[in-house]
Amino acid sequence: MNSITPSIEFFAGIPEELSDVRLRRDRKTGENSVKMTFVNIKAVQGANSFAKASFNDIRLVDSEGVISIEPRSSKLFWKDKGDDEELAKIEIVFDVSSTAHWDRFMRFMERYSAANGWEFTSNPDA
Repeated sequence: MNSITPSIEFFAGIPEELSDVRLRRDRKTGENSVKMTFVNIKAVQGANSFAKASFNDIRLVDSEGVISIEPRSSKLFWKDKGDDEELAKIEIVFDVSSTAHWDRFMRFMERYSAANGWEFTSNPDA
């Protein structure tokens, strides 16, 4: 078995630290969606000219391979640093429509959680 540390990347080779993840299922359609939040984004640290960049592709890398995701939305939050603004966090949302893709995503999250000391909790009433 490959011993690849699971990672999430906006740019190949620059792993980001996931700050929060929320999993949702639409009660009417049954479609799953994922909201990921990132703080201290390594890909942009020290590069304020990166302000106009878009986050149209996210790579989830683990021992099974690479999952390439196109978010349905990306929100960038800025904090004022005097004469400059600094990227404070990024929130991305993407949909997972097929059961096979959802199962694959969940296997990735299990590996990512284990590698980063996270614990999965479920709220069936949410």
